[in-house]
Amino acid sequence: MRLSGLALLLISLTLSSTLFCIHPVQCDHGEEDELFQEINKYRASLNLTSLSKNENANCFANEMAGEFKGEACTNSTGANTVPGTEPQFSNYPDHLTKCHLNVSNTRDGSVMPACVPGLVPSLVLDNFTRSLYSANLNDSKYTGIGIGSQDNWIVVVLTTNTSQGSFVPETDDNSSSANVISQFGFIYFTLLFLAASFFFS
Repeated sequence: MRLSGLALLLISLTLSSTLFCIHPVQCDHGEEDELFQEINKYRASLNLTSLSKNENANCFANEMAGEFKGEACTNSTGANTVPGTEPQFSNYPDHLTKCHLNVSNTRDGSVMPACVPGLVPSLVLDNFTRSLYSANLNDSKYTGIGIGSQDNWIVVVLTTNTSQGSFVPETDDNSSSANVISQFGFIYFTLLFLAASFFFS
């Protein structure tokens, strides 16, 4: 009985870990975290304030990275694109809607896609700090950041603290997000409690 209780405990912990990874916030985002830290180091070297993570901009960056997925890295994509010749996506409004955003609260932000084979960290950083994008990273008006990646594409979204660039949803989704998290927490502790009950019975 003790062995089966231990097995049940391990299964419960595995299931609960999986449930947390199902949540919209991705469990594996090493490239994004590394780039976030490096960009803030870069800004610190210029005596600029650090950028704060903006979950809504994160959502939008992931949506845009998915849009670029499958496109080849060329001299006319990503950071090498000539301003004004960026691809226009007819479903751009759909990406905004998925992240509970609209044009009015994103127009002052900046969306910067880069294509780097294998997303090599040093090359990814160079694509933002040693390109036309550096002008945005050097701008003190930007206060927040969201990062998303798909395949060889990584997208940085910069936000401001103004209503036109805050990427703050018009509807208050904070309560619904909190409810989702609390539901996962409840499931996690219920499974843990049941496993412990079997283990010690």
